[in-house]
This record gives sequence, structure tokens and C-alpha cells, in this order.
Amino acid sequence: MTRRLGKPYPGCWMFPAGDLIDIQAGFALTLITLIALPIALIAFARSGPLWQSVGKGPFAIEQELPPPSRLSQPDPPVDRKLQEAEARQMLEAKSYRRQQRGEAPLDVEAEVTRLLASPGAAGPAIDEKLRAEIRQLVVARNERRMRRGEAPLDVEAEIERQLADL
Repeated sequence: MTRRLGKPYPGCWMFPAGDLIDIQAGFALTLITLIALPIALIAFARSGPLWQSVGKGPFAIEQELPPPSRLSQPDPPVDRKLQEAEARQMLEAKSYRRQQRGEAPLDVEAEVTRLLASPGAAGPAIDEKLRAEIRQLVVARNERRMRRGEAPLDVEAEIERQLADL
């Protein structure tokens, strides 16, 4: 009994093996691409916000800190008595170390008054060059105001206001 190559079984069509593999491979790749690509795109688009929260939360080591509020509030003025007490404590320790080395002790009260009476103790001194530069800026601003038809500012008052802002 010999078999024919066309139909091995009744009702079944047989293709040449090479053509069948090529058609099936191309069809399979196209089908996979058309099905998997939209699914992958949707999954990728929905995963964006999830990646933003990776490594964050209540148990995270690096948490975002609130912005510093130091810039919005000026430093409070230094209490003069507290400043004197700290200077006295520092000078007493310095005098004690000098005595331990065999040197003459410091006159603590005289040093405290000398340190606190110095220009640096009252705050930063305003440099005359800085004052002159601010004056130039205020004069230029007044010239622009007068060109626009606005009233000029008082130069000295504006200089003092800007120096106080520093």
C-alpha cells in the first residue's frame, strides 16, 4: 500500500514543509507583535507614577525635607547679656589654660569690655564702598523714575532702607 503525498488523511490538506514553517513563523511574529505591543505600551504608561514613589515612604532612609524657612525670617537680635556671658566663659577658660602653662593670667573683665566694645561686636560695619555703590544704584533708579514721570525717591532714606535690608 502506497501513500499519496497530497492527502495523508481524508479531509486534510498538506502544504510543503518549508512553506508551512515560513507562513507560520511570519504569522506568529506578526500576531505576537500586534497583541503584545499595545499591552506593553499601556503597562509602560501606567508604571510612570509608580516609579516616582520607589524608595519613598515612611520607612525610607532618604526623605525629602521641607524647604528651609531660614530665608524668610531674619535672625533674631543677639542678647547682649548672653553675649557677655559667653565671652566671659571663653576668656576664663583661656586664662585658666595660660595659668596651667605658667603664664600670667588674663584680666577677664578688661578683655570682655574690649571685645564687646570693638566694631565687630555690634554687627558688620557698612563699608564706604558699599554705601557708594548703593548710592549709585539709587541715583540711577531715581533717574529712571523721573523719565517715567514718577516722583523721585529720597536718596539718603533709600540708602538707609537698603542697608537695613542687608
